[in-house]
Amino acid sequence: MQMRKLGRTGLEVSVLGFGCGAVGGLMVKGAAADQERAVARALELGINYFDTAAMYGNGESERNLGRVLKNLKPQLYLGTKVRIPAAERHNIAAAVTASLEASLQRLQRDAVDLFQLHNHIGGDDRDGALAPEIVLGEVVPAFERLRQQGKTRFFGITAVGDTAALHRVADARAFDTAQVSYNMLNPSAGTTVAAGYPAHDFANLLAHTAAAEMGVIAIRVLAAGALSGSEERHPLGSPSVAPIGSGGSYRTDVERARRLEPLLREGHAGSLVEAAIRFAITHPAVSTALVGISTLEQLEYAAAAADKGPLSPAALARLAELQRGFVGEPR
Repeated sequence: MQMRKLGRTGLEVSVLGFGCGAVGGLMVKGAAADQERAVARALELGINYFDTAAMYGNGESERNLGRVLKNLKPQLYLGTKVRIPAAERHNIAAAVTASLEASLQRLQRDAVDLFQLHNHIGGDDRDGALAPEIVLGEVVPAFERLRQQGKTRFFGITAVGDTAALHRVADARAFDTAQVSYNMLNPSAGTTVAAGYPAHDFANLLAHTAAAEMGVIAIRVLAAGALSGSEERHPLGSPSVAPIGSGGSYRTDVERARRLEPLLREGHAGSLVEAAIRFAITHPAVSTALVGISTLEQLEYAAAAADKGPLSPAALARLAELQRGFVGEPR
């Protein structure tokens, strides 16, 4: 498994990360024995970054991961997140501290390697968004105090929300990492897309994170599963998933994913899933690509795809040509 620097943290993380969220669902709703087997196998494959959050299954992901890690006692890097609810915005420092303390209890650990803001970032409070002024003026000092207390080594953001606000926070160089939505249906975080491209325009956000020396954890690499080209979802996964940054619905994402299948027929990749994982790790600013799983077989397949390395220049050129076919369509 290839290792990459996680920005200025200096940590060497596996190019494939283990997502413990509800989209894949294994670490939220899976059987305890299956969870332990999957984490153990991930470690054997060389995966050393595991990502969870307090809100995944209302703490179930953290509890399950904590139990597994206590049994296995592995060497790894662990990240979790805090989502600050509207009712607690009058005292953000207290909310952040209480959230991490509860996470550490569930994880059965004294500290995490990475603590991340889970709220959207924007100029209004839609989707629980926090304004950049609040993020930089209140969240950062709260995170910094936790770092000084030894509860976390580094801290980051989930880079979802208003593009200008995300750029502003990245440019401030206050955070060590960013979770960036980046996939074959919406490549705008890593390039300039044409006007009328049917997705949220992140306006080359990865250029801003790179300039700030932030580590990048690519998320929604498979567009929550849509880049399998199938609408069918595994019973352990979330039954319905709202897209982040891509099409207006999961079904729309699946339909567009199927229009990328010439990549397979022309020999650029063995499957859409393989192509999606390899696309994410092609960008040099991406430190690790986070993939959620439902089964051990999915883990094995994702690791094999990552081991094939970045897509070829010819594949990227063909992909760009296919993506141009989406321009002008309704999102």
